[in-house]
Amino acid sequence: MERKIAAMKAAGFDGFAAIMTPERKALADKYELRVMGGFDGSSVKQAREQILAQRALGVHFMNVQLLDHDTPPEKAAALAVKLIAISEELGVGVHIETHRDTSTETPEKYTEITRLFQRATGRLMPTTWDHSHFAVSKHVLPKDYSRRLLAWPRLIQASQVFHLRPFNSQHCQVPVTNGRGTLTPEFRDYLAFVEDLFALWLEGPRPGNELWVCPELGTSVGYNVSTNPPVWADAIRARKEYAGAWKRALQRSRKR
Repeated sequence: MERKIAAMKAAGFDGFAAIMTPERKALADKYELRVMGGFDGSSVKQAREQILAQRALGVHFMNVQLLDHDTPPEKAAALAVKLIAISEELGVGVHIETHRDTSTETPEKYTEITRLFQRATGRLMPTTWDHSHFAVSKHVLPKDYSRRLLAWPRLIQASQVFHLRPFNSQHCQVPVTNGRGTLTPEFRDYLAFVEDLFALWLEGPRPGNELWVCPELGTSVGYNVSTNPPVWADAIRARKEYAGAWKRALQRSRKR
């Protein structure tokens, strides 16, 4: 664990996301990294316990994957209302992720859950945006990334957490580089979308004037194709490219 966290610091990352434990928090403090937490979104009782435990370790933002792929939107929205109420009561920032094999795995399910959430609370549902699952479920082509995947402007602008997993229309995760330092055409297409995503967020209320971005590339549960280059080097490069996209988006916002 220490080797991993030391490598994150050496690579220039600002922090890391995990279900926070005392061991991880101690290492984060040692290497001066910020932390983001998470918990299992299937039980109100368990959620409260996990939120309290991580809040005690200094965690503010927490990500949750909400129930299962076959959960009816009405049930998912009702739990989301309870989880966000607990979040506000305890003074933390719980965000509900758009993710495969959860109640938010498709655009239609997510939209209905947020509609029901807003009807119940009068507010927008805090969302961790991972657009890769929407893109693959609808086979969205690069020319349509921004038009079809930025179709929830107010909800995107209300978020403070993005998970940026590079995707294309057929793969939930595409390689950043060819393994020899050159960006892949698929990642370049995705990077244009990221810049539009950042620009959209910057046009909004900028909640807390702070946005947490995770360059998310995984090796487990089928994300990484066997012929792709190693994900760690790609994650480091993704961070650099996302920082560049952020600067370009800032320039666009200043010109308006």
